[in-house]
Amino acid sequence: MDIIKKYGYAIKNSMANPETSLNLIKTGLFFEKFRLSKFRNKTLPPSLQYLNKICVQYILEPLQNSHSSALVNLFAPAELLHAMNIYPLFIEAFSSFLSGFTCEDYFIDYATNCGFSETLCSYHKAFLGAINSGLLPKPRFAITSSMICDANISTFKHTSKQYDIPLYVIDIPYEYSKDAEKYVSVQIKEMVNMMEDVMKKSLDENKLKEVIMRENASLIYRKNFYTSLQTKYFPNTLTLEMYKLFASHVAIGREETYTFYKMQAKDIKTFKESKSKKILWVHLLPFYHKLLKNYFNLSEDYQLLTCDFNFDYMDELDYNHPYDALAKKMILNQYNGSFETKAQNILKAAKTLNADGVINFCHWGCKQSTGGTMILKELFKKNNLPFLSIDGDCIDRRNTQDGQIQTRIEAFLEMINTNNRRKVV
Repeated sequence: MDIIKKYGYAIKNSMANPETSLNLIKTGLFFEKFRLSKFRNKTLPPSLQYLNKICVQYILEPLQNSHSSALVNLFAPAELLHAMNIYPLFIEAFSSFLSGFTCEDYFIDYATNCGFSETLCSYHKAFLGAINSGLLPKPRFAITSSMICDANISTFKHTSKQYDIPLYVIDIPYEYSKDAEKYVSVQIKEMVNMMEDVMKKSLDENKLKEVIMRENASLIYRKNFYTSLQTKYFPNTLTLEMYKLFASHVAIGREETYTFYKMQAKDIKTFKESKSKKILWVHLLPFYHKLLKNYFNLSEDYQLLTCDFNFDYMDELDYNHPYDALAKKMILNQYNGSFETKAQNILKAAKTLNADGVINFCHWGCKQSTGGTMILKELFKKNNLPFLSIDGDCIDRRNTQDGQIQTRIEAFLEMINTNNRRKVV
């Protein structure tokens, strides 16, 4: 048994006193941040070393400062929290860290024993298990939206009731129009009023503008990076690509995130032209999966380009009209609206980045990732791009069929190596 499994066992074994388990998690994160700060990983460029460190910091901050924290999901307008010095606890990321500690099974089973459906997304089950078991400290409030995930609202409503905290759910229209933008903008202003009432302080709109200006500056560096990625090799891992969800979503607009994007755009310039087979990933990544790690982590044979969540909205925001800008960003996100729009954006990215193949990962309990598979399959078939869809679980190791994934991945990579672009697996 390795040290991480032993530590995960200690967390689970201490749940008779949830505060002890929480302290073990915080201590583990603290020392991991210290290790990443003091000891350089020579296999990674400076930007990715820095990303490792700040993402541990991002998950640790709300756990250490629950009195100044709020629960959010991936698509919450976290810029508002940064402007008010509130730490967002990113629920999907917290569940991923439970999996990183190898204790996700305890909290998933806890949620199931509380009556939550076995077919519920395991990100939500792990989080609900952490809530119902008393592991997580009480935050000040919670915010989410109606975008994409049908489990979001019910999970956040349950959490709001369990902890007796205010909840604001932003209703996002299916299609963009000026009226739809105004409808969401009004809701965001109402949400800010709720935040101000709870926190007993006002939002400084000049500070919000500064956050959005940093977000725009970060976007320039992101675009520069993707331009270089069209021809350059750049190392990546399943975990690092998941960490980039902090940077592109919940931590966007923070100074540390801006620094990361600036460093990354500089780092890629030092790398050689790519001779790898390039893989574009759709949906989330099972960072723990040994076979996938062996094929893609830091691989020069099969270069993991990016996942589509990390380019789901790439337009500049109007910082002079921040509420309207945030509303527009949410409505026009590729994950809102028709799946065909998302599929076309993924195809465009695959062509722009010169991808040799596309892998779609259908995460357990996610109706969106499973339901759109045939649309993606037909689109990539028409465009002669190799496409593979595999089923599994991004955090619960018990829900992944290793043998099936191995067979399909090996067949897919062999197809790419022989440049047969007319097949879809």
